[in-house]
Amino acid sequence: MTRYDVIVVGGGPAGLAFARSLAGTGLKLALVERQPRTVLAEPGCDGREIALTHRSEASLKALGAWQAIDPAEISPLREARVLNAGSPFALAFDTGGTGEDRLGQLVPNHLIRRALFAVTHAQPGVDLLAGAAVSSARASREGAVVELADGRRLEARLLVAADSRFSAVREQLGIAAEVNRTGRAMMVCRVAHERDHEGIATEWFDYGQTIAMLPLRGRMSSAVLTLDAAGIEALAALDAEALGAEITRRFQSRLGRMTVVPQPGMAGPGVYPLATTYARHFAAERAALIGDAAVGMHPVTAHGFNLGLAGALRLGGLVADAARYGRDIGSPWLLRRYEAAHRFASRPIYAGTNAIVGLYTAEHPAAKAARHVALRAAQRLPRLRHGVSRMLMQP
Repeated sequence: MTRYDVIVVGGGPAGLAFARSLAGTGLKLALVERQPRTVLAEPGCDGREIALTHRSEASLKALGAWQAIDPAEISPLREARVLNAGSPFALAFDTGGTGEDRLGQLVPNHLIRRALFAVTHAQPGVDLLAGAAVSSARASREGAVVELADGRRLEARLLVAADSRFSAVREQLGIAAEVNRTGRAMMVCRVAHERDHEGIATEWFDYGQTIAMLPLRGRMSSAVLTLDAAGIEALAALDAEALGAEITRRFQSRLGRMTVVPQPGMAGPGVYPLATTYARHFAAERAALIGDAAVGMHPVTAHGFNLGLAGALRLGGLVADAARYGRDIGSPWLLRRYEAAHRFASRPIYAGTNAIVGLYTAEHPAAKAARHVALRAAQRLPRLRHGVSRMLMQP
């Protein structure tokens, strides 16, 4: 038995950010991750670009991770536009009246992961147990116990699950979750194009598909296409030239001809099945859920990472304060406070995102008519548009 103050299961962005937020507290942490250390230190490119809000950027700076990201890999997101089917109308969200020159920043996912690992792995008080699988996890009023597949047994005052939206730890803690397997998949790849995107992200809800273009530096974008799983598999099997032509066709040449740009370490586009999850509780006796283990968002509103980071730091702040004043870091009061705050922050965004996805992917006539009406109505309500812009900037 090895004793810790906190056991964190999951070495992704949420788990790393939570561990980093406890630097200087004197707490002893075990960070358990099934991937090997080499993969954590140098994660491969997965094709995904993360739209970071101003608040998330500030949080990464406070953690010391932002400084470890190459500025040349950071792309400004100045405006976002929503299109519906064949209508020329576009609902725009910008920074009007905020004094900012951008809604946020686009940063490759693997670079954020690498930066967080770089500032966390050697942090005093953190034991990184990489390449370690969890065989069982339980928590009670007396404490938390985690058993690893290699026979090691860990004990702590607090257990934190950050092990994906299909969290095994969440299941072993007996916490149910809403799980929606959509039957759809997302394909991402970088494309170069003839016209300038002007820093504008486009989300186009067309009949039978959703396609987004996220503006990167130069005349380059990250193309994000959502279809049924079989359709995505067929597209991903195309060669680079055919795929570029297909994306050009599907985006109706709005940015001119597109060509696929290969990314290091990727044999082709990234393909990800889409599923959303929302845990019925974010805390139990001496245990808490963060990141996707708590809330697994649909990517359409680009808030999953931002929400996960905010939740990890919310819990980290409460635990750090408790440690600073000699209080119980796993007390029911602390965990209830975390759960209430994170539920208040996440439930409206989660429900609203699912409602948008439901409306703009439905193919029946009533939904198609409602799409255009909804966009037109939003355009006539500047307070609503400015409110959404503020939400995009600071969730």
